Amino acid sequence: MTDLLPPEQLPDWVPGRILLASDKLGWRHVALRAYHYHGQDVIVPAMRDFMLVGYQAGDTPMQRRFEGRWSRDRLGPGAASLLTRAQKAHWTWTEPIDVTHVYLSGALVASVASEVMDCHVSDVQLADVLRTDDPVMTAAMHAISEEARHQAMGGALYVESVARALSVHLLRRYASIRTRPVSSSSGLAPGQMRRIEDFIASNLGQSLDLSQMAAELGLTPCLFARQFRHSFGKPPYAHVIDRRLACARHMLATTTLPIKEIAASCGFTDQAHLTRLFARSYGTTPAAFRRSAQ
Repeated sequence: MTDLLPPEQLPDWVPGRILLASDKLGWRHVALRAYHYHGQDVIVPAMRDFMLVGYQAGDTPMQRRFEGRWSRDRLGPGAASLLTRAQKAHWTWTEPIDVTHVYLSGALVASVASEVMDCHVSDVQLADVLRTDDPVMTAAMHAISEEARHQAMGGALYVESVARALSVHLLRRYASIRTRPVSSSSGLAPGQMRRIEDFIASNLGQSLDLSQMAAELGLTPCLFARQFRHSFGKPPYAHVIDRRLACARHMLATTTLPIKEIAASCGFTDQAHLTRLFARSYGTTPAAFRRSAQ
């Protein structure tokens, strides 16, 4: 769907005074804005992200029309609303209120859903709820709001962690999920196998974890690990170790680089790490292998 409204453009449609914003904090897939609003009668266009609304101050009767149906309630501190992404809604309220909006990207929520369900989730829809009294949701929104206000160490990582936990809660309680059918073959496609082999070869000297490799193919870690093992006959970590050992063996036989440097360039934590795994796999130490090979 095109022309979905990003959070920063919402004031063009729902005018209000900004009280707090995360716009320049470097967060990924999560955003926060707090507003003071007077009573309004407005159309909220289809939003790019899921929007959670927490009511902080003021008390007002609220009406909302979604898919042709009106719902009505009274909203004040402690209550929350949900607006699913990519759906237009009509809002009407009469009294001034302070609200906090937390925006979660569709990509984040779908990624969390994929991990939870261990399959590729193509789309998530949250129930459109005018009022919910949900202490888990409001506590998570408060934590994200406090981080935007105080900006402590590791803020982006902290916010992402809270947002992922919040996404799991939303999936449990409010979500409708569509999954993409998985191929009858439970392994990786040939093109995926070549791509991940190239990725591993290009990054042997770096830290390689399951999430990085899965992301290279656009898969969840659980699904990637299962399909990788089916295709290669071993888990990703064991395959990476085998590739590192093969690289070290080749360098030992063809170069005069110190073993310590070979260990580092092949991705081992230190020379002792290389020696231990090399001896276990080949029955000899790197130094002894080099003497025999050269």
